[in-house]
Amino acid sequence: MSARNRELLALIPVAMLVAAGFAAVLIVESSQISDIGLIYGGYFLAVCVGVHIFIRIRLPYADPYLFPLCALLAAIGLVMLFRINDSLALKQASIFVAGGILLALTILLLRDYRVLQRYRYLIATAGILLLMAPRLPGVGSQVNGAYLGINLGPLSFQPAEIAKICIVIFLASYLAEKRELLTVAARRIAGVTIPPIKHFGPVLVVWGVTMIMLVFIRDLGSSLMFFGAFLALLYVATSRLSYVIAGLTLFFVGATLIASQIAHVQDRVDIWEHTFDTNPCHLTKQQINQGQDCGLGQIQQSLFAQADGGLFGQGLGESLLKLPGPFAPHCEQPFPDCGSILPAPHTDEIFALIVSELGLFGGAGVIVVYALIAARGFKTAVMARDGFSKLLATGLTAVFALQAVVIIGGVVKFIPLTGVTLPFVSFGGSSVIANMILLALLLMISNDARKPPAPREEDEYEGLPA
Repeated sequence: MSARNRELLALIPVAMLVAAGFAAVLIVESSQISDIGLIYGGYFLAVCVGVHIFIRIRLPYADPYLFPLCALLAAIGLVMLFRINDSLALKQASIFVAGGILLALTILLLRDYRVLQRYRYLIATAGILLLMAPRLPGVGSQVNGAYLGINLGPLSFQPAEIAKICIVIFLASYLAEKRELLTVAARRIAGVTIPPIKHFGPVLVVWGVTMIMLVFIRDLGSSLMFFGAFLALLYVATSRLSYVIAGLTLFFVGATLIASQIAHVQDRVDIWEHTFDTNPCHLTKQQINQGQDCGLGQIQQSLFAQADGGLFGQGLGESLLKLPGPFAPHCEQPFPDCGSILPAPHTDEIFALIVSELGLFGGAGVIVVYALIAARGFKTAVMARDGFSKLLATGLTAVFALQAVVIIGGVVKFIPLTGVTLPFVSFGGSSVIANMILLALLLMISNDARKPPAPREEDEYEGLPA
């Protein structure tokens, strides 16, 4: 069976999951069977088949599992969002369609992704400007102490999602060109490898400005993603473990200093360390009377919800998402999670809802899907034929996988909780759009890596008599 036929075959059970999930939620909530599940499943399959046909035509040798695995995550997200609020699922489905169109446009317009190397400084500048945008007066917006979004009338998005791709492209391009100089010209001082500042300086400048801007906008989750991708690319480019160790040391020192200076960061750390204390953030009596809790209930309810799920979960639509009747909290804001026992179930805490309703096995299944995507991405990097392609595939895969690790790690209390979305699962247009562009680049790299080499001219004359 050809690669493209395997891709098409893998999309069928994904569409069946959407149909079965929607039907299960409807049965639980309305106690009646409807054909709406089949309708949505058919629509989802039609969109996926349309993207598949485009990939079949434009990228016939691309990895056959990357798109179906991402579609599977999107299907899980749609079902869970439909369980929370049907309007959320409809909006997310529209965003997924727009993402599919943007994936096709990226592949169509960017015929050769290697042209990105020529504009690496322009792309890096664009990424830094995107990170600055949320702090612009009249445009930026603040959510839970962090400056994440941009509001342009009816249009709003989180620029850090696009900026991560820009920074990865710059790092991959620069390190591909300077990798030999960073290894051959490096010096060892007191047993520590020191790269030449002349060639390592531009990387440090762009990375340093990026880190400063992320601290400036207080986006902790993106900071972890950028830093992890930077270390991954640096190690792949130079094969020097000492660079990674030095980078991690600087990270922990910097994180300690930042946490001591920025109250928002320190609150996150305090909640992580003292989740079940009555006042981990050391709020004053006046602040407590005003209803401030520094987000303490978010991680507590997340852990309680996951514990209620057990091994096999309570079933779709069966977990207690809101208090019933007179016990429901008063709610004045028209948000889908307003009054919810589990704060932000459609964004930050959607993994907790998955574990609550599908159990530990369901949550582990989602993690396995992310692991498979990472494995396919790194395999693409190994198969790539040039340094830029290898580093670009590595960086894109690393930043995608780290985003999942950061949010899942925060929800299960492995690391402090940060405000990033679960790729393709959480509600959010910026995340889906950015990850569709990321997927398009990975597909283009894998298509080039798997394409059979063109026959040499002398091969045409082999076997002919002299």
